[in-house]
Amino acid sequence: METLHSTGIDKLSDSELVGATKFGSSEAFNELVIRYQRRAIALAERIVSNREDAEDVAQESFHKAYLHIGSFQEKSLFSTWLTRIVMNEAFMVLRRRRRSFEVSEESADDGTKPLVEAFVDQTPNPEQSCWRRERSKVLTEAINRLSPKLRRTILLYDIEEHSVNETAVILSTTIAAVKSRLNHGHKKLRATMNPGHQFGIHTAAPSEAHC
Repeated sequence: METLHSTGIDKLSDSELVGATKFGSSEAFNELVIRYQRRAIALAERIVSNREDAEDVAQESFHKAYLHIGSFQEKSLFSTWLTRIVMNEAFMVLRRRRRSFEVSEESADDGTKPLVEAFVDQTPNPEQSCWRRERSKVLTEAINRLSPKLRRTILLYDIEEHSVNETAVILSTTIAAVKSRLNHGHKKLRATMNPGHQFGIHTAAPSEAHC
């Protein structure tokens, strides 16, 4: 299948267009681009918050989709496969931004603190190393006891270091909902880590005999 008649190409299903592309039809892939370009740009813009960057993300995503379409096994819809590619490319843009400046405007204003800041002393002396390891173990166990929604939000934001915006996109929810879950989750973790204390770290470090 080398060429397709332009009069009927827009009537073909995504699966048929994918199959034609695998047989070498650039015309078929161009139809897929036409169908999903606007959606890809909109998704990318939700993540990167910049139209120009979003258009670059979409262009790179379609380029990668075309290069790797031979490995697309069609166990999911083409649109689902493309969405994952777009999200990965958009998140790469955000990671490059974060490497350029340590604190983004969003993280400064979102009212949340990463777990490492909320629960761990940032300047431990050598005698505190064992204590930190024990605290880390307890914290992991506490996270695992959270409800699924809170646990996933905490893992995405605090452990995998996604931004609030990224976390909202991944969870298909709003930024406000993510902030609420983070605040609720952090409060529960504080209560678990420090019974009887609302904020801060008050648990004494273990003696060296336990290390």
